[in-house]
Parts: sequence; structure tokens; C-alpha cells
Amino acid sequence: MIAIFRILFILTSVMFTCLYYINVSLQAVLIGGIVAAFVALVTIIVIEYVSHTFSARLLLSAIIGLIIGLFLAHMMTLAFSSLPLAISQSHATVIRALVYHIVGFAIMLFFVINNEDIALLNKIIPEKTEGGKENGGSYKILDTSVIIDGRIADICDTGFIEGILVIPNFVLNELQMIADSADSIKRNRGRRGLDILNKMQKDQSIMVKISDMDFPEISEVDAKLVKLAKVMKAVIITNDFNLNKVAEFHGVHVLNINQLSNALKPIVLPGEEMNVSLIKEGKDQNQAIGYLDDGTMVVVENGRRRLNHEVDVTVTSVLQTTAGRMIFARLKED
Repeated sequence: MIAIFRILFILTSVMFTCLYYINVSLQAVLIGGIVAAFVALVTIIVIEYVSHTFSARLLLSAIIGLIIGLFLAHMMTLAFSSLPLAISQSHATVIRALVYHIVGFAIMLFFVINNEDIALLNKIIPEKTEGGKENGGSYKILDTSVIIDGRIADICDTGFIEGILVIPNFVLNELQMIADSADSIKRNRGRRGLDILNKMQKDQSIMVKISDMDFPEISEVDAKLVKLAKVMKAVIITNDFNLNKVAEFHGVHVLNINQLSNALKPIVLPGEEMNVSLIKEGKDQNQAIGYLDDGTMVVVENGRRRLNHEVDVTVTSVLQTTAGRMIFARLKED
């Protein structure tokens, strides 16, 4: 604020001095000083507003688009003036002015809207995120399954995932179709996914971006996700095992929520003891199955006779599978 008043004082002083030495009346000097101060104040406010509202990348794209648009408009007016048309000079001037305005504004608007996809701007000013990384390494594309799952919102709240979360429009359309399904289970899953998205979008700490990029020649949503990740040089976040494998085959990096969940489960070693509630029969004879609080399956040998009871068991082995972790145990009393 002090700097603004200093600039206003300097401009006003310069205006007063110039008007005084060219023998202008005192009234004109006062009016000129007030006008100069007002113009300087408005200019500073506009510059401050533009600098805080628009990024340097956006301003550069607008300037480059305007220059290219004016150049194209100039070429068009030269071609127009060379045609033998019976148009008066005044009409030709109006047409030229319209061409300059329309073409210049249209090209500038095109550059502003598509500034993220223009390679020239990416070379001059790479788009930055809060972490200072380029956009290619910071985009995380969410698929339908991970949105419906809902754990992604909690993970983002912890701050372990940085960058911009991208929600493609074709994923939103799939969510809407699921939410409008006649099946009540699918309908509830779709609505849950939409609620999770609304929650994440309202959270100021999570950067969410809706992508309009689509690939009409591709029908499957998973294939579109892989293609979009290649174009944006982004990472896919999912809990779909099949999409995980397909994306890795195409060289696209994948963050699997289920793998993260399995990695965070407590380590259980053979010989350890635990308490588990046996809730159903196992596949083999005399086996019973229980679950830990984190959802890990515990298969207890000779536990069928203690079905629907809480029992103390001793771990015999641990099996890690793609679907999760399985613990094999026997009754402690045995």
C-alpha cells in the first residue's frame, strides 16, 4: 500500500511540474494532477488484480494468441483488399476493423482455453503445481471403482497423495449410469461415488480437475483411462486388478489402493497368538473362518466345532495373494 502511494505521489509531482513549466494555468494544473492520480490509481489496481487473478502461463497464452490472431487477420485483410470488389473505402475500413477484432479475439480465446495442451507453452512455461512439479508427473487419474470405494478421499485428507486428481468426463458418465441403474445395489454404489466426488471437490486441500478429453473411437472406459494417462503422462489410481495389469502392460504407472491397504496391514508371524471370532465354515473339513478388524481372513484348523464363538488361535502360516493376505492358524487349546 505504501508503494502505491509513493507511485501516485511521483506521478502527480511529475504532472504538476510538466504543466507548470509549459505555462498552464493553476486550474489546469490541478485538474491535470487529479486526472493523473486517478489514472495511475486505476492502472495500479488493474495490474494488481490481473497479476493475482491470472497466472503467467495464462497471460502468455493470451498474448501469443492475440499476436497470432492479429497476424492472421492482417493476412486476411491483405487478401481481401486485393480482390476487385466494388466496396467503398469507408465500408472496407469497417470490414477490416471487424476482421481484426473477431479473428484476433477468437485466436486469443482458443489459446487461453487450450493453454494446457499447447506444446509451445509447455516448453516456455511448464505448468506447475503446489509441489513445484510439472503437470505430467503430478496428475493422478481416478477410475470409477476407486471413486465408489471411497477410501481415496481419506487418503487425500492425510496428505499422502500430492498433485491434481483428474476426473474424466467419461468416468462421470459411467458413475451417473450406475447411479441411475434399476438395480438398487448398483444405484447405491453410484450415488456413493458421486457423494465422494462432491466431498472431495468441496475440500480446499484437494485439487480436483474435470477433464473433457475423450476418445470416441474407444468404447471401453478402462481403455480410455489408459489412453488418457498416456496423453497426460499421468498416474492411474484404481483398485481394479485387471485395469492394473492392462495399464502396466502399456507402460502406465498405477497406484492400487488395495495394494496400499495390504501393505499397511500389521505383520503377523507364525507362532503369534490372536483372538478371532469364527463366523462361517471353511472349504476343508473341520475348518472355520474368521476375520480380523482390517478384513484379513483367518482360516482355523479344527475350528468348526467352535463356530460362532470367539477363540484364541496360534498362527501357523501366512499366505500373501493378489486378493490380499490370508492367515492360517490352529486353536490354541489344541
